[in-house]
Amino acid sequence: MTEFASAATRRKNSAARLAIGLLAGTMLAGMPAAAFAQDEDAATPSPAPAPATPQDGEAFVPTLAPAATAQQDIVQTIAISGAERLEPNTILSYIKLRPGDVWTQAAGDQVLKDLSATELFSNYSVTNDNGNVVITVVENPVINRIILEGNKRIKNDKILPEIKLSPRQIFTRSKVRADVARIIELYKRQGRFAATVEPKMVELSQNRVDVVFEINEGPKSKVRQINIIGNEAFSDGDLRGEMITKQARLTSFLSSNTSYDPDRLAFDQQKLRQFYLTEGYADFRVVSAVAELTPDKRDFIITYVVEEGERYKFGDVGVESRLRDFDDSAMTTRLPMKTGDWYDAKLVEDTVEQMTELAGTFGYAFADVSPEFRRNPEDHTMSVTFVIREAPRVYVERIDVNGNTLTQDKVIRREFRIAEGDAFNSLSVARSTARINSLGYFQENFEINQVEGSAPDRIILEANVEEQPTGELQLSAGFSSIENFILAGSIRQRNFRGRGQTVGLSLNYSRFSKSAQVSFTEPYVFDRNISAGVDIYRRDINSFNFRNNQRNTTFQQSTTGASLRAGVPLTEYISAIGSYTFNYDDVSLDESLYFSDRDGDGVASCDPLLASRYLCEAIGKRSSSILGLTINYNTLNSRLRPTRGETLSVTGEFAGLGGDAKYVRARAKGSKFWPVGAGFIFSVTGEGGWIHSFENNAVPGQDNVRLTDRFFLGEPQMRGFDIRGVGPRIVRLQYLDDDGDDSTPRVLQTIDEALSGDRRVDDSLGGRAYYLGRAELEIPLGSGAREMGLRPSIFLDVGSLFDITQPVLQDYPNGLQATDGSGNLLFVQSGVGADGNPTVELVTSPVAPDGTVNPPSIIGGTYFREVFVGDSPSPRISVGVGVNWNSPFGPFRIDVAHVLKKQVGDDTKVFTFNVGTQF
Repeated sequence: MTEFASAATRRKNSAARLAIGLLAGTMLAGMPAAAFAQDEDAATPSPAPAPATPQDGEAFVPTLAPAATAQQDIVQTIAISGAERLEPNTILSYIKLRPGDVWTQAAGDQVLKDLSATELFSNYSVTNDNGNVVITVVENPVINRIILEGNKRIKNDKILPEIKLSPRQIFTRSKVRADVARIIELYKRQGRFAATVEPKMVELSQNRVDVVFEINEGPKSKVRQINIIGNEAFSDGDLRGEMITKQARLTSFLSSNTSYDPDRLAFDQQKLRQFYLTEGYADFRVVSAVAELTPDKRDFIITYVVEEGERYKFGDVGVESRLRDFDDSAMTTRLPMKTGDWYDAKLVEDTVEQMTELAGTFGYAFADVSPEFRRNPEDHTMSVTFVIREAPRVYVERIDVNGNTLTQDKVIRREFRIAEGDAFNSLSVARSTARINSLGYFQENFEINQVEGSAPDRIILEANVEEQPTGELQLSAGFSSIENFILAGSIRQRNFRGRGQTVGLSLNYSRFSKSAQVSFTEPYVFDRNISAGVDIYRRDINSFNFRNNQRNTTFQQSTTGASLRAGVPLTEYISAIGSYTFNYDDVSLDESLYFSDRDGDGVASCDPLLASRYLCEAIGKRSSSILGLTINYNTLNSRLRPTRGETLSVTGEFAGLGGDAKYVRARAKGSKFWPVGAGFIFSVTGEGGWIHSFENNAVPGQDNVRLTDRFFLGEPQMRGFDIRGVGPRIVRLQYLDDDGDDSTPRVLQTIDEALSGDRRVDDSLGGRAYYLGRAELEIPLGSGAREMGLRPSIFLDVGSLFDITQPVLQDYPNGLQATDGSGNLLFVQSGVGADGNPTVELVTSPVAPDGTVNPPSIIGGTYFREVFVGDSPSPRISVGVGVNWNSPFGPFRIDVAHVLKKQVGDDTKVFTFNVGTQF
């Protein structure tokens, strides 16, 4: 720091005081004569000296000097020199010295202290010349800009609001030091204890400066080692596993818990205590917890010193109830802990919570359940008595709804499972909270508050909501491994007019699919617990297969339709939904690719050699009139990302009430979610379906369930397999001419060669029955990864698609002979033209004019045999890992799967991803 001029002035004043002291010592001998002269002077007062005239720009404060002795130096005037922005009178107001005061060295020092306290000056000094005091100041500069350099981890908008300096303020060194400390503190909160901040000042004209903070963020300080001293019952690894803080290792690069955090250190001590208490160590304590920073400030070493104490067992356990609805002995027999079990504090807490909830179900909202402990150090037992104290039965006085400005009160109140005047029931309140949360109209983690009413037996339920936007406008573009480029747009309002209604419009376009849909849902028709909705849609879908690793369209299906639905709750968790759907389907093929006039009648028709017989059977226009009924059971705690609960859905559909299609179809799907500790979420899902047609089909090899009504299985339902990659299919095996001389016999491919070759022809037929099971474990990551929206998981998929009539297969070992427009077989006749050159022409005669045999004309690519594979209920199994990521440009899902078991003909796929679309 620069030394101020005031310090130099103080050193000069100290030297002057020393000189005066020496001079005074030499004059002690002349004291009597001086005193006599002083008396004479006092008898004849002399006129006061004329005040000095201040220079330009100086403040002048004249005053009459009070009576004083000649030895006293009286302040006559005080002048200010060097002021630019500040008025001289303003500076004078900061000091205590005034004209007429006696000048002393202490008074001069006080002036310097007063000027220093203002922090307005970079330099200052004070001089006295026979009572004329001159204060010289150099003002601190004005800040022009605050510049941050080197900060990448913490952006400007996070640092600038935290510091004191700002443009147009007076620059002071104390504020700079405070801001440096504050910036370093911000980096310490992120675990960067090696961060340094170097302030610099860039001088500008007109006494202005730019303040530059040069920041060296340094690496994140990790926890290199966690040492535990004093543990005998459990290993260091077991105890580290209970802590939130983790040691920095190569396997923990995605975790943010490897950085040092003092708050987390205190929380880990509590976690250790909880762990030991659940294992019976009631006397456990953490003696000390010390975090040491390594000399390079890059890592921390944390050391815990613990005392485990003795392990306790449960002694006598019982319940002492003072509520008439609870029987002590009956409740004691139902306690989860028994005498002789190892003591578990967590089990005690859970029991208290369960008893409190149980009391709440009987209307005792303010029931007080507390455990009383009796420790016996001699036999190391802990006796526990759960005391349920007397409390009045409570009734709901009223229900208040506050904070809703758009949503109507009735939308919230109809979700309550308890009414005003009812006996209080904690389960009903909890269910009401879950239902209001599921609306998605209000803040997350909404809770119903319980407030004491006008009497001890009255309670008020308050729903203090904070509305959040319920309108959704989505415009997205993305890329999918299935659909290639995708454009999608949708607009939806989930709380239309504040009535809880849902209206929506969606449009989707890609290379192989297009759709548009308008929907409306009323959850409470005429304010009754009956839901109703309607959907109107148009969908154009191109089915496809892969040939030569290229996706080729096989058939186009256009569906125009509408669906009406109505639902009623059967119980709190079960609902029934009835529906009626009318679809008009138009299935077509590209005539230039799949049609030919093989019969020679002048009319092109679908050619089974080009399109496969089953595609030719699917083309045409038809209508479907479908009645459906769905029974839903749902106890999930969240519809978007469930972590607990189960759901089951059973759907039956009947087509035949008008229309061309006649079938019955059944589907069922169920899921269950468990939190398995430490943030892991395990889920299992099972589903299956079956369809049966009432149409009588006498055509051999043709299934009576139309192609477009069958089930298909593969990506994305079953990972590890390509789209429609599971189930029955027709594979064409080529008869290959290896030597190229068109000789016979040809060599027939194997199925593996046909499926892996460049000339692969593989068409999925679908099935009339399927099943699919999934087991998935979601793996928790650190807070940093969670904030990014990363959710990795490992999975196991098991499923199969089967049950279809075997189609009529074609076999042409010698190829298929071509015909002319009248259906006559064509032959190849060789000859010599008029110019003497050889000629080749197609003729209908098998014998040439010269009596030689004309070989038949074979259509190119028709040396093949069709085989039917994949129609088996045997399970297909795949395992893999996947990651969900809520990326800035849309939801992203990536899966890497390995197939453990498949059937002949199944199409496998290791790597799949989807981005830019909902999944």
